[in-house]
Amino acid sequence: MIEFLGFISTLLTLYVYILIASAVLSWLIAFNVVNTRNQAVSVIGEFLYRITEPVLRPIRRVMPDLGGIDISPVIVILVIFFIQSVILPNLARALV
Repeated sequence: MIEFLGFISTLLTLYVYILIASAVLSWLIAFNVVNTRNQAVSVIGEFLYRITEPVLRPIRRVMPDLGGIDISPVIVILVIFFIQSVILPNLARALV
């Protein structure tokens, strides 16, 4: 069971990297550094959007409007770090 918790922690770390990549790509698109008419950029952007949006949408719905600044990825990353540093170790101790 501890190996399973380690696997969950690894998946959560991977999701943090995906969130960061999504945020960076959105900045690159917003500042016209990359063009969404490029098929590779479009495919990567669509993939990242479909992976991150189901988690970010409920947080955006609850958050107040901050004038174009989206801090929902930061909130999700903080929640993931909390899960990895508090919840998973306590579950591991409870299972031993």
